Amino acid sequence: MTHLSVNLNKVALVRNSRGHNQPNLLQVALDCEKFGAQGITVHPRPDERHVTYADLAILKQHIATELNIEGNPTQRFIDEVLAVKPAQVTLVPDAPDALTSNAGWDTLAHKDFLTEVIAEFKRHGIRTSIFVDPVEAMVEGAKATGTDRVELYTEAYARDYHQDRARALAPYLAAAKRAEALGIGLNAGHDLNLDNLRYFQQNIPQLLEVSIGHALICDALYLGLETTIKRYLTESHAKDAA
Repeated sequence: MTHLSVNLNKVALVRNSRGHNQPNLLQVALDCEKFGAQGITVHPRPDERHVTYADLAILKQHIATELNIEGNPTQRFIDEVLAVKPAQVTLVPDAPDALTSNAGWDTLAHKDFLTEVIAEFKRHGIRTSIFVDPVEAMVEGAKATGTDRVELYTEAYARDYHQDRARALAPYLAAAKRAEALGIGLNAGHDLNLDNLRYFQQNIPQLLEVSIGHALICDALYLGLETTIKRYLTESHAKDAA
């Protein structure tokens, strides 16, 4: 079964815009779980413009599903993640001023650094994932670092889906098959939504987890959070029900 992990960064962004605790990030996380989500994802950035480092321990203490913490492994990020010990850490090479994640790791050029960071997390029992573009060589490079999983960066798939969905999917299918052959777990995320998720999930083998935030929160503005979570669960479990 492909798990749905809900990224709560946009919820935290709304909260921070007023300087109070509304919406309550923890309550939203608990509600997502109640409505069926199998995980919670957060991505604290250096300026803490949405999820803050203080949020991490609160979420870890109270949620019952898996906590996935994404981010660029600066020393502060590493220290904060080790203090919390989430189920999974996803390494993302975003610049400090990045509006959103916009590229995967070059796992060949950064092999030594990634290997060192991943070994540290794994010593503390934290599952590791590396955010990569859908390129077989990057998956192979990730394997060499010792990571448990890769997360395929799906922005290009989402962008091209309505023009030619088979062509948009092709590099992801190749990367996924390479990951499967190498014995690496497979996650995916970025711009997946109710339009494109089912096709991706039905055609990508061994997809363990999708992390979805922006589109899901946008849909929830119209549909409500409970209905939205259930619709995303339907799309992400499509092949399991077939």
